Amino acid sequence: MKNIFQWTTDDIFKKILQGMGLSMLLILAGIVVTLTLEAWPAIKAIGPSFVTEKTWDPVFEEYGALAFFLGTLATSFLALLISLPFMFSIALFLGEYYREGFFSSFLKSVVELLAGIPSVVYGFWALFVLVPVIRSIEIKLGVVPYGVGILTASIVLAIMIIPYSAAIAADVVKMVPADLKEAALSLGATRYEMIKKIIIPQAVSGLFAGVLLSLGRAIGETMAVTMVIGNANEIMDSIFSPSNTMASIIANEFAEATDTIHVASLVEIALLLLLVTLVINVVGRYIVNRLNVVN
Repeated sequence: MKNIFQWTTDDIFKKILQGMGLSMLLILAGIVVTLTLEAWPAIKAIGPSFVTEKTWDPVFEEYGALAFFLGTLATSFLALLISLPFMFSIALFLGEYYREGFFSSFLKSVVELLAGIPSVVYGFWALFVLVPVIRSIEIKLGVVPYGVGILTASIVLAIMIIPYSAAIAADVVKMVPADLKEAALSLGATRYEMIKKIIIPQAVSGLFAGVLLSLGRAIGETMAVTMVIGNANEIMDSIFSPSNTMASIIANEFAEATDTIHVASLVEIALLLLLVTLVINVVGRYIVNRLNVVN
């Protein structure tokens, strides 16, 4: 076993990486422990029904997070569904059809610019542009014309997460070995067939990783969602209904909460949000590993 004076540069670098990884684990554990301790009054007073109860009324000391849990999942997965066609289109366009050139550089710059816009700007844009459009659609469909609601929040989230997933997916498409693509084309495959049979199967794990990153961003987004979701503490009736997410209810009520159980309940929602994010990332990592093994 080497002593510290015999370490090479690689040994030092490896130790630094190990220390950083351990630090991240300790930080995560510290966050979980802190949230659990702060949420303990609500956990003790309300119990498991906190997750299954749909009524949230601090005035009557009724705290149930089911509506916010469902609102978070609905907005996140609907946003992901809306963003997928755009993500794959941009990824294939930049990664396969236009890898170089002025237009490719311009589109990359636009994607990076969209990723850097603050969420509150997206929220204001949605209030002044998207909400009236959604309201006019609701009038034509004969539903209550709120304008704000699950669909509006999902569209804003979709626009916000497209740059992240598209940038990763484009890089993954570029990494597909050129000899595999050339071999397929030389055997008579069309470009569409080459993309379908070679690029997508080879890049599927990386594409899924980009989708997973986008889902994590959508679940935790707060400001833009808070501005356009309607902030109704009830379970949605449809995608046009106002509702709340776990992040938006915390943003709306934490500053005004004074009762101990109210504050602890909001912290418990934050803990639930963290656990949901961890579960999705663990499951997603497992799927990515399985896809790598299959490929």
